[in-house]
Amino acid sequence: MGGAGEGEASLTARPLTKIAKDLRQDSTRAEIILWSRLKAKQLAGIKFRRQQPIGRFIVDFVSFEKRVIIELDGGQHTESQERDCKRDFIVAEDGFTVLRFWNNEVLQNLEGVLDAILTACATPLSPSPSPSHQGRGGRS
Repeated sequence: MGGAGEGEASLTARPLTKIAKDLRQDSTRAEIILWSRLKAKQLAGIKFRRQQPIGRFIVDFVSFEKRVIIELDGGQHTESQERDCKRDFIVAEDGFTVLRFWNNEVLQNLEGVLDAILTACATPLSPSPSPSHQGRGGRS
């Protein structure tokens, strides 16, 4: 998340929407290829957005309807795996599922990546827990 080597400090220096716009203009080859198959609801009618701010992070692709985030990682992410795990945990607390793919997976196995995305999008969202009825109209 955050892409293109943007560090935490630079995220706070500029508005996230400006950074996201810049990232959309500076996409990797893998991002361009995947976006060509996700945009305009081409994948099972699911709407995706790219380089989208969510909280204090910018994610590569997201379906708000399906609560699925897709992150493409290049070689630079081998050094930032711990930070990525923390970010994944934070967005998971907001009900998102995070899928991570290496850029070379998209370049060499696009159909397999799309199948994995479809599978994640087809998985039913966890229902919100029902509110507790304890103390409401209970018998004494």
